[in-house]
Amino acid sequence: MVSLVNLLVSAFTILVLAHVIVSWVLSPYHPFRETLDRIVEPMLAPIRRMLPFMGGLDFSPFVLMIVVQLIGRLLIIFLVS
Repeated sequence: MVSLVNLLVSAFTILVLAHVIVSWVLSPYHPFRETLDRIVEPMLAPIRRMLPFMGGLDFSPFVLMIVVQLIGRLLIIFLVS
């Protein structure tokens, strides 16, 4: 079960990183980018509302990755004990 949690956390972290990279490179209407947006954007939107404007830099993916990592570690601690 612990390896499944690790796998899911790693997969989601990769999805968020791919979302960031693809947003720099591909058009917003590209099918791959639209798919990533549908997966990742619902989790980024609440974080963006809470973070102050940082001069054009979006730190919400970074915050989301940290939150996912923390939740994964807490789940593992819960599963092991």
